Amino acid sequence: MANKEGMKEKIDPAKIPTHIAVIMDGNGRWAKKRGAARLFGHKNAIQAVRDVTEGCAELGVKHLTLYAFSTENWNRPKLEVDGLMSLLISTIKKEIPTLVKNNIRLQPIGDIEHLPLDAQKNLALGMKQTETNTGMVLSLALNYGGKWEISHAVKKLIDEIKQNITEIDAIGVDFINKYIDEHTAPEVELMIRTSGEHRISNFLLWQAAYAELHFTETLWPDFRKEHLYDAILDFQNRERRLGKTSEQLIQK
Repeated sequence: MANKEGMKEKIDPAKIPTHIAVIMDGNGRWAKKRGAARLFGHKNAIQAVRDVTEGCAELGVKHLTLYAFSTENWNRPKLEVDGLMSLLISTIKKEIPTLVKNNIRLQPIGDIEHLPLDAQKNLALGMKQTETNTGMVLSLALNYGGKWEISHAVKKLIDEIKQNITEIDAIGVDFINKYIDEHTAPEVELMIRTSGEHRISNFLLWQAAYAELHFTETLWPDFRKEHLYDAILDFQNRERRLGKTSEQLIQK
């Protein structure tokens, strides 16, 4: 891969993705290659989180969403799940001052109410201490699944219809969007997945309807700013028609 600063200089500041989402995959395989337990990979992935968060903020990305723990991850061995939760709690505590310093606002999404109480408390603290920050929004998807998010929105809509708060005829795409966890965020323009897998794994199904997908063989603990720059350059070299023709874009 080319020099990091050289790659950054090639990025067009006028075409930065507004919302980047990342599926952070490969921690277990990274650890296995080193003969260590999976949790070792998770611990060594924190620097990748820092690099991507800092890199996005520096470039002017408005919103970054990281897939930290899915609704399906509860099916992993209890030792790994417990370790992940403990790591989550300690990391949030440690990183809050950095978020404040860099004017980044923390916004968790997902079924937060079913996380351990310590995790809930530290997330609430992080939100409170960063709520006045005006820079990039960092969303941590925790106990999150795209299908869960959509079904949760449907339940809220049905409840309002039953209470005669909402009329069925009023329901459309923009209306439903108000009930999605990330309803204040712009639609995802770039979704990155590490570790060589080519799927989106139930992540931001509603928000990523027109996202550009970037897949890299790099395992998440090895992901750094230069890999982020590579993904953004890939994004900027694509033609985003959003249902239109190339000719229409040229005329515009």
